[in-house]
Amino acid sequence: MGRPNIYFIGAGPGDPELITVKGKSLIEKAHLIIYAGSLVNPEVLKWRKPDSRVLNSAEMALGEIMEAMIQGHKDEKTVARVHTGDPAIYGAIGEQMEILDREGIEYEVIPGVSSFLGAAAALKKELTVPDMSQTVIITRQSGRTKTPESERLNSLAAHRATMALFLSVGMAQRVQEELLTSYPPDTPFAIVYKATWKDQKIFQGKLENLEKMVRENNITKTALIFIGDFLKAGEKRSKLYDKNFSHEFREGA
Repeated sequence: MGRPNIYFIGAGPGDPELITVKGKSLIEKAHLIIYAGSLVNPEVLKWRKPDSRVLNSAEMALGEIMEAMIQGHKDEKTVARVHTGDPAIYGAIGEQMEILDREGIEYEVIPGVSSFLGAAAALKKELTVPDMSQTVIITRQSGRTKTPESERLNSLAAHRATMALFLSVGMAQRVQEELLTSYPPDTPFAIVYKATWKDQKIFQGKLENLEKMVRENNITKTALIFIGDFLKAGEKRSKLYDKNFSHEFREGA
């Protein structure tokens, strides 16, 4: 069996320079590019070949997308299916891969920088702070796409861990109500709108004011919500570089 000619590519959170070297290389050689036009920065297409064909999947149904990909495979063309962030997180690639598996078509997934990591970089914060939180929960508010009952925010909030919420800013009132069942009202939050894009914006406050800040700033989509004390971490230090901490490469004082 030869190398696959269909590639699912994570384009990163927005800044076109945050695509991986491998992802960029595949876009440069692709004959067919199908990209998530509602989310992927079109600047990543600047590396494509002049004669490549480009389709915007925001305007297509699943059947149309798969028909184009499978035909590209049959024509022995390199197909780049470009998703936002990392395609493994809310990327909707599972259903596409299932169809390719059923057809016996090989493909490869190229990981990307997730938007929650781009947002953490924009905040200049470490999500896992010693003695504060060593767990990051990545989730979303239940809406048109339902979450399992065991993954409702009011259940996950009981852990009081660092939390990153995708696809939830449009339901800020419900988010606030469910998180307040366990997080104290003064727990800090941050909203990062269009992380790493040129028009990126950051909003911060206390959990009890989350819905108000979302409403007053008219934030309706393309934003992540972070909750947790990591946002106010100051004097917490990792043991890795503590002079008194011994490990494989260094003897502690």
